Amino acid sequence: MDLTVWAHDLAESLLAEPLPRRWSHSQGVAAKAGALAEILGADAELLWSAAMLHDIGYAPTLAVTGFHPLDGARHLRDQTAADDRLVRLVANHSCAVLEAEERGLREQLEDEFPVLDHPALVDALAYCDMTTTPDGKPTTVDARLAEILGRYGLDSIVGRFIRRADPALCATVHRVEGRLATVDK
Repeated sequence: MDLTVWAHDLAESLLAEPLPRRWSHSQGVAAKAGALAEILGADAELLWSAAMLHDIGYAPTLAVTGFHPLDGARHLRDQTAADDRLVRLVANHSCAVLEAEERGLREQLEDEFPVLDHPALVDALAYCDMTTTPDGKPTTVDARLAEILGRYGLDSIVGRFIRRADPALCATVHRVEGRLATVDK
């Protein structure tokens, strides 16, 4: 089966009914990933699949630790035949290591799922996530970060993580935008 069809079907089965807004976000992130094919070449399908699956750890049937990147990656590793690169992208998307640290899970995340040694691909997934609203619509990184802070609150685990990750996430988005600008010329 085609990787993208498999990823879509899995994400839909886990998110569409219990978390329709999360499902919309995942679809929007994947759509954004599709627009990056020119700068990723052979890795475009892998990025699209990771974008579709990046939030499956929120699914009520998968949430064990309450940290969605780890829960989703563990499901992909333990219950599917997912490629290791895909699993590691899901585990480490959007500066996840910083949130893992806030939750006391950094060592587990790093031991089980080392960051993929492919900065352009890691950046691309964060770009897609950080420029897509919870409803799956395009947005700016600044608006997305403000929305996350507003939804979770400044002093929550997610709020503390987002404030720490803000400079790295903004830099990531700007790097990808720079790569896209060179292709558009």
